[in-house]
Amino acid sequence: MDWNLTADQQMVVDMVRDFATNELKPLAAHLDRTGEFPLENLRKMAALGLMGMNVPAEYGGSPVGAVAFSLALSEVARACASTSCTMTVTNMVAEAINHFGTEEQRLAFIPKVVGGDYPIGSFCLTESQSGSDAAALSTKAVRDGQSWVLNGSKIFISHGAYASVLVVWARTSDAPKAKGISCFMVERGTPGLIIGKHEDKMGLRGSNTVSLTFDNCRIPLGNLLGEENGGFKIAMMALDGGRIGISSQAVGIMQAALDLSVEYAKIRQQFGQAIGRFEAIQWMIANMATELEAARSLTLRAAWLKENRQPFSQEASMAKLYSSEAVNRAVKNAVQIYGGYGYTKEYPVERLFRDARVTTLYEGTSEIQRLVIARQLIEE
Repeated sequence: MDWNLTADQQMVVDMVRDFATNELKPLAAHLDRTGEFPLENLRKMAALGLMGMNVPAEYGGSPVGAVAFSLALSEVARACASTSCTMTVTNMVAEAINHFGTEEQRLAFIPKVVGGDYPIGSFCLTESQSGSDAAALSTKAVRDGQSWVLNGSKIFISHGAYASVLVVWARTSDAPKAKGISCFMVERGTPGLIIGKHEDKMGLRGSNTVSLTFDNCRIPLGNLLGEENGGFKIAMMALDGGRIGISSQAVGIMQAALDLSVEYAKIRQQFGQAIGRFEAIQWMIANMATELEAARSLTLRAAWLKENRQPFSQEASMAKLYSSEAVNRAVKNAVQIYGGYGYTKEYPVERLFRDARVTTLYEGTSEIQRLVIARQLIEE
């Protein structure tokens, strides 16, 4: 694996860093304070090709590869973690449709996800009784003439109130667990799709999170993604890629925490000198920098394997596990370096502390990542 970026990858990094610094970072605190959803910025990101970075251009995408996507997502998360959440899930949805959809489905749905007025896709798997045990879901879909009719509910759906297309998992047979699950595409505004309350979250407050209800929600037969009763495979494959996204998000937040910590350590004076001259502060910064590079390496390795069409499930789980736990250590140290100021909302490390916490929870908890890693090693 060549650790040097290609000219195209460096161009993506430079472009996204410039956009994120000028457009996303100035609004991050406002989004956190108000819970406002950054739809206009997401439209700008779609125009730059950031919402479909691994789908072909003929469907509206910008196929720059998994490595460039990871690098770009980290730059977005460095500026605004809330916005990076929408970016990673939307790319995951677009990739799933591209990989498992028919040509007709790709032409019909991907452009709506990666562009237009609502360049957003939602991943609708979790239910109140099926979180880590995703195969325990109970939402049902039954055939009725030329339609599928969905009934059930989902929880913790990222930007579900704004998505142009929602990818939804539902049970289509009485077969146990994963064997009876199918995957469907539901468009924004479909009758019977009911948007629930907006969750009042600890962090990522500029990322809309809602519950959904499907009340005799009728969609065309052609909205089945992949094979009937074959939907669980789609969910697991999408989550593998999604874990690279969350790991990239964690890397971006860690970079922001390190930047802020170094800057503050240089200017904050105590006992007649900058606190960065004290060994205790230096060790925290050294640990943050070292863990950041380790997280970045794990993340880019998983992305490289994916880009080169090699197995990457275990590596994605390793990257997600390490990066998500490392970022929580990093933001804790950042708050500690800032002292009492770090506990106030006046300084951004407080927001980073809250934003980072969810990375060990969504797209599979740290405990689930350890199961994935261990099972693959034991079953080899």
